Amino acid sequence: EWFRQAGQPAAAAPAEIDGQPVALTDAIQRSAELLRSAKLPLFFGLSRSSTDGQRAVCELADQLGGIIDTTASLGHGPSIVAFQSAGESTSTLGEVRHRSDLIIYWGCDPLRTHPRHMQRLVDAAGLAVPDGRAGRHVVVVDSQRTATADRADQFLQAEAGSDLEIFSALRLLLTGRQLRSSHVGGLPQDVLKQLAERMKAARYGAVFFGVSIAQGRCGHATVEALLRLVTDLNQWTRFVVRRMRVPGDVTGADSVLCWQTGFPFSVSLTRRFPRYGPGEYSAENLLAAGEPDCVVLVGGERVPRFSAAARRHLDQVPVILLDPAFAEVHVRPAVRFRTAVYGIHRRGTAYRMDEVPIPLRQLLPSDLPSDDEILRAVRTHLDRL
Repeated sequence: EWFRQAGQPAAAAPAEIDGQPVALTDAIQRSAELLRSAKLPLFFGLSRSSTDGQRAVCELADQLGGIIDTTASLGHGPSIVAFQSAGESTSTLGEVRHRSDLIIYWGCDPLRTHPRHMQRLVDAAGLAVPDGRAGRHVVVVDSQRTATADRADQFLQAEAGSDLEIFSALRLLLTGRQLRSSHVGGLPQDVLKQLAERMKAARYGAVFFGVSIAQGRCGHATVEALLRLVTDLNQWTRFVVRRMRVPGDVTGADSVLCWQTGFPFSVSLTRRFPRYGPGEYSAENLLAAGEPDCVVLVGGERVPRFSAAARRHLDQVPVILLDPAFAEVHVRPAVRFRTAVYGIHRRGTAYRMDEVPIPLRQLLPSDLPSDDEILRAVRTHLDRL
């Protein structure tokens, strides 16, 4: 359905100002005027873009002294903070496919969110796992039964919000200590002990965890506990951990911001050098506080995740929206650009969930501009104002 929509000719104009179709050059000039008059422009999104578009956002924000935030701040932002505190024992997906004999899905349902994940990593044969699915043990830990749990060898139903306790208990059990309580997070101590022993006995284990763990209370501390658990396991065997990312090139957005500014998200360039501040410079908090006076949305798919206060402020300031022609619009943009899609209408680069860059090819022709072409044109107009 997505490819069918993307393949249809654009029925509307490539650009609009206040809902009225205009020439692309007029919309670019209007965007430049709005950004030039802004005191605190906010650039948000980037996960529907590609490396070129993400770099263009960084250059434009640097020129204007704005703030950049990605969709990670509404998702795995706490996980990134945890990585910066505890480090990450990880690998590429290819290594998991070829070596893992134990895969644990914690707080995620890849059959629903990442339909080909199990097909490529669990069912497929690997160099050290020639039997494929028969040579792997799959465990699902979640607060409710899911489609992935039905395909697993073992399903552990834990209490919602108890992940931090369970990770801490497993770290104790790995060292041979006894727990004071007979149950932790709704799971019997014997079950947790068996899980700990299975993790230690694995030749190569991998944990994939969902965004729900990071979004809970003290999400960064919960993810940090998981990271330290995996680090502990490497005393006995090889064990890795990976996030299940949300759709789009959110991994690429984090990566590009890292090598452009030194930080993955929530970056302020207002003092003409990068400052990192999760929370302080996150789009949700800035909008809820009414601080930005102009917002550039490079992909507006996450707008419904904002709080009511943040959405109210979006309605009160000029918004420049860059999104594919078929994308659902959740704001009233002052300027709207309908853009070509990378990997369908334009060549580009996206980052896989394991930070491996993947080249994207053009499949269909399109007269629509790409977001990096628009952003660079806006930057050129700014130089003339």
